[in-house]
This record gives sequence, C-alpha cells and structure tokens, in this order.
Amino acid sequence: MPITLAEAKKNVQDDLQMGVIDEFRKSNFILNNITFDDAVSPTGGGATLTYGYTRLKTQPTATFRAINTEYTPQEVTKERVTVDLKQFGGSFQVDRIIANMGGITNEVDLQLRQKIKATQALFNDTVINGDSGVVADSFDGLEKALTGSSTEYKPSAVIDLSTSEMVTKNYMYFLDAFDEFLMGLDGTPSMISGNTKMIAKLRACARRAGMYQITKNDIGIQVEYYGDTPFVDLGAKPGTNDPVVKIDTATGKTSLYAVRFGMDALHAVSMAGQPPIKTWLPDFTTAGAVKTGEVEMVAAIALKATKAAGVFRDIKVK
Repeated sequence: MPITLAEAKKNVQDDLQMGVIDEFRKSNFILNNITFDDAVSPTGGGATLTYGYTRLKTQPTATFRAINTEYTPQEVTKERVTVDLKQFGGSFQVDRIIANMGGITNEVDLQLRQKIKATQALFNDTVINGDSGVVADSFDGLEKALTGSSTEYKPSAVIDLSTSEMVTKNYMYFLDAFDEFLMGLDGTPSMISGNTKMIAKLRACARRAGMYQITKNDIGIQVEYYGDTPFVDLGAKPGTNDPVVKIDTATGKTSLYAVRFGMDALHAVSMAGQPPIKTWLPDFTTAGAVKTGEVEMVAAIALKATKAAGVFRDIKVK
C-alpha cells in the first residue's frame, strides 16, 4: 500500500525510529512529500529486491473522422522498466568512555544526526544523478531518464541570469520560457528543484514578477513557491560542497528539474511491511570498548511517465 514517511512513522513503535523518520522528513523536501510504494518482497533467497512497472513515453491522441471512414489507429508507447531497491547509509563508531562523558553535545546523538544528514543528501543526489551503469549499487535517477526525452527543454539561446542586472533584463524572457517548459508536463509539478545558485535566481525572477510566495508546511518548515509550486534547493552531495545539480565551470550553465509526485508519476519504492529507514544504536551493555551505530535506507525511485518530470537546460547563473 502506498505510504508517506509521515504514515510510516505511525507503524513504528520505537521512539528512536520515529525520531529518525522525523529527522529525515524535516531535513529533506523530497522525503517529506514523496509517496513510497512498499510493495517489494525479497525473492531468490532474499538476494533480489526488484520492482517492475510500465513507463508511458507518449500521450494518447484523438481526432475527428468523416462518415464511412475509419480512425487512424494510434497507441501510446510504453516500455517495461525494472528497478532494484538499493541499501545506502553509513555507520559510525564511538568509544564507551566518550559516549558517557556527557557535556553539551551527546556524541552518539551528534554522530547519528550527521549520518542522517549524509544519507538524505545521498538520496537527493541519486534521485537526480543516479546511474546504475556507473555505480552498480545505486538506483537510476532523473538525469538518466530525462536526457533525450520530450521533456528535456532547451531554450533557443542560453538565458543569462548571472548577475542582478541580467536577472532584471532577462527575467520576463526566462519566466515565459519556464512556463512553456512547465506546460509540457502532464500536470502541475510537486516541486521545482535545482542548486543554491539557481534557486536564488528563480526567487529573484519570481519576486520581480510578483509570483513569489512563502509559507510553512505541516511540520513548520519554511517553503518557497513560484506561483503554486514549491521550489527546492537540493543542496550538496554527501561529504562535499559540490551541488547535487551541477554548474558547468566553463560556461556557468545549470539546469532546473520539475517533478510531479504520485503513483502515476514519480514515487519511491520500499520493502513490503517495513519502514524504509532504520537505525541501530551502539550497544554499550556488552563487552568491547568501541561500539558501532548505523543508519540505513532501502529504497529506489520509479518514474511511471516521462512527462511527469522534466529538465530545463542552459540557464547561466555565474
């Protein structure tokens, strides 16, 4: 049954696990809003966690016909896609002396929160850049699915938003092109996402056009909107300051991604009957000076229709 992390939390009895799920929700827009299809059961002795689905690639058509003539047959094109759930996260080790020192910061709590931060950053990065052909243990992301698709939008010329002056000069042209791009999707997107630089430029354009809004979501986190659509900074790759959505160092160009969440659009996949996120705290009740804690997520994403997501190219931000 499809669930969100907020609903998954209700089925967890352990206070720690509930707190960890909350931490993932608070620190990650995608994880707080995407639906998980918890439908995958281990097969082949538990070695395979495969989710299969049909991805629609084109839209249906309709036309008129004259009396005594037939319609020209047309079928939507589709492809069979499978994705394997992947496990990702990390571990940390703490000496029992340090763990019991107390002080302002609890060392186990600190390490756990930082490992959560890295894991959700890795999820963001893989949602965009994942390529199982390059990193076998990862799942495929949007960049791989959208490159060459009908929703990969390239304006007739590079749109320069690199300075405040250029934003003022070009924001109307950019927003016209951006609205054209959004109209190519199969519905209103659930988020518009990019790197910090690009989101700052989008904010500036939206303000100039009177399309900027800001509210708080159900857990009190501030969310910015272009019209009715949230826009989201996807942050940096885990363990680095490199943005998830890259900026070409030679040209200063970057991209924006628009995605609709839903079981007929983009959704996550998890194991049946199990929360997608789990933790293991160091056990200091047994012998051994150094103990290990772990954070792990088991998930992947499924894009059911290519027109549920798109990428806008060739925006110069620096």
